Amino acid sequence: MYILGIETSCDETAISLIEANEASNSVRVLGNTVHSQIDVHIPYGGVFPNLAKREHAKNLIPVLAQTLEQAGAIESAPIDGPSVITPDLEPVLASIFTYEPELLEAVMAFIPTIRKPRVDLISITVGPGLTPALWVGINFARALSIIWNIPLAASNHMEGHILAALISKTDLPLGGPGTIVDATGSYDLLDRRITYPALSLLISGGHTQIILVEKVGSYKIIGQTRDDAVGECFDKIARTLGLQYPGGPKISALAAQARAEGIESPEPLPRPMISSDDFDFSFSGLKTSVLYLTKRLTADGKTLSVDQIKGIAREAEDAMTDVLVAKMKKAVEAFGIETVIVGGGVVANAHIRKALETLAVSEGLRILVPQIDHSTDNALMIALAGYFGRDKALAPGTELKAFGTLPVGPRI
Repeated sequence: MYILGIETSCDETAISLIEANEASNSVRVLGNTVHSQIDVHIPYGGVFPNLAKREHAKNLIPVLAQTLEQAGAIESAPIDGPSVITPDLEPVLASIFTYEPELLEAVMAFIPTIRKPRVDLISITVGPGLTPALWVGINFARALSIIWNIPLAASNHMEGHILAALISKTDLPLGGPGTIVDATGSYDLLDRRITYPALSLLISGGHTQIILVEKVGSYKIIGQTRDDAVGECFDKIARTLGLQYPGGPKISALAAQARAEGIESPEPLPRPMISSDDFDFSFSGLKTSVLYLTKRLTADGKTLSVDQIKGIAREAEDAMTDVLVAKMKKAVEAFGIETVIVGGGVVANAHIRKALETLAVSEGLRILVPQIDHSTDNALMIALAGYFGRDKALAPGTELKAFGTLPVGPRI
């Protein structure tokens, strides 16, 4: 089964083409491209939704072309005929792209120049995410499904992050700077080897959740942040310390230097809700504590020293890590879990990643963590979500809706 995944929930424009084999329970990545918008959002200190929407509209056709070219789908893949946009389709497409005229122009210019690629299903992120950004991807997916007469799968972004950890790559390619292009390679799907229920920790810029995974496709939220997500907390603390967006990687780098140099924080920071009887999180108090500490240290016109910034970065990262590990340990014991699945962009944080791996060893758990380039937003995970949700495929051109908030399952 050939699945095209499209992801535009935030500031990555991503498209992936995979071949999934149910008999061997494996996936072959034919093409996988991620274009990051970070540079254009830096002046705003965060992702600006309408700018993200504009960038997605500009990038979708180039990213699609790169993915299809990488997959050999433009010339050498099995073809079902030309990608013809007939006169009767033109007003339909114009209606779909009412608010993205530049994307309509790009579609009309590019699609008729290529053969219809072999695709059985188009999987598109419908939420959660930034609503303006989501709509661009949804409209693009609908247009392709109409032109090529291919069914659609409405996929949940957070489920994609869970599934990204359920593939084991046997032929890891080397990446390069700038746009990330993941070369062709084969993966084993691990879903049949997992002892269910499992627990998933999803940590990103917008989410911090503990999910009870009863099986692939069946999820229950047992804990989540009551305010800031862990990635959001990283960025806000970085801003307080005068560090440029995105702040998470900068905090992590400074914290690593502090550990290597034996630098401590001027004052300890709280571990919010670390001892609460539930599995919820709260990070806004930690962010506020850093703000008050910084104000005290910079009173009377003083400025933070480099060592003070490093020490605070270390203590903040340690505090968030301690809370994440404590909550996961409590959840593992409460539900008798044998397998832990970690997902989301903050998984790229080496300190948190190592702490969770240490927890797995001490508790005798199996831990599944995505490779680094699959931890941040990408379309491979959305193609996987389409594969596992293929029994719910929708007719070509089905109208879809963007959901800024879309729970992966009920809260229990």
